[in-house]
Amino acid sequence: MTKGETKTNLPWVEKYRPSALDELVSHEDIIRTISKFIRDDQVPHLLFYGPPGTGKTSTILACARQLYTHKQFSSMVLELNASDDRGIGIVRGQILTYASTKTIFKSGFKLIILDEADAMTMDAQNALRRIIEKYTENVRFCIICNYLSKIIPALQSRCTRFRFAPLSPEQILPRLDYVIEQEKLKVAEDGKQALLTLANGDMRKVLNVLQSTWLAFKLVNEDNVYTCVGHPLKKDVENIIKWLLNEDFKATYENIKQLKTVKGLALADIITEIHVYIHRIELPNNILIELLDKMADIEHRLAAGSNENIQLTALISAFQYVKDITPPEDS
Repeated sequence: MTKGETKTNLPWVEKYRPSALDELVSHEDIIRTISKFIRDDQVPHLLFYGPPGTGKTSTILACARQLYTHKQFSSMVLELNASDDRGIGIVRGQILTYASTKTIFKSGFKLIILDEADAMTMDAQNALRRIIEKYTENVRFCIICNYLSKIIPALQSRCTRFRFAPLSPEQILPRLDYVIEQEKLKVAEDGKQALLTLANGDMRKVLNVLQSTWLAFKLVNEDNVYTCVGHPLKKDVENIIKWLLNEDFKATYENIKQLKTVKGLALADIITEIHVYIHRIELPNNILIELLDKMADIEHRLAAGSNENIQLTALISAFQYVKDITPPEDS
């Protein structure tokens, strides 16, 4: 297989991963600070945290490419996904061995990238703390995680922390347009908006859904994007709201259950979309608060693994309750 074919077969997330710091689409303050660290040869241990798809791994890999040449990269950078290797064994074995040895080919430090480090056990994190202290002359660590609270304070205090916030639509759009242009895709404007809405600031999700929708339909529009990921279409949500507000309990239950089965919808996604529509309905404040509170309870129970059919009946009951206590309009 040629190099060009390998590039063609790559998932777009990897194919269009930024390879240099100036290619990253956001977090200008973070990138400016890290660039200054590199220029001044004063790189500290780093801790990147924030939601998935916000550029944490791309940033440190771009830094590594700036620090080392292509030939040096494999010997100077150790990249570990801590979700796979999260026990104390990997810290005392591979990480300790790599950190304690100096390279004869290049002066300066080596780089260890620990991705998804919030999955590491407490014992492993405590062992890592001593290695970071002892071998700072040889190596710099970049610890990457989604949840800062799962990293022990002793590790946090040894690193310079940077929070990667979710990307705004304005930050995602230029990169999205670039990929669309490079791949010569047919993308409708409502398709772009659907991608940005579903992504919630996650660039990786945008590109994965874009690629999946294109491969499935050869046209990226709103309906195709939502269908591809099994998300309720706008017209489906409008029908569900209409049933909830106007039909009796049994008819509403049968209609929603059938729609869920035919289109493979998840109740959690339906509730998320209903929540958006609820605020457009004119309801007294106390009733709106009561309804939203009940919906929040249902969503929490779904997240805990509760039965979807039981929670569907709870959702319909909440709307029936609202209908019963809403005062009739004056004729």
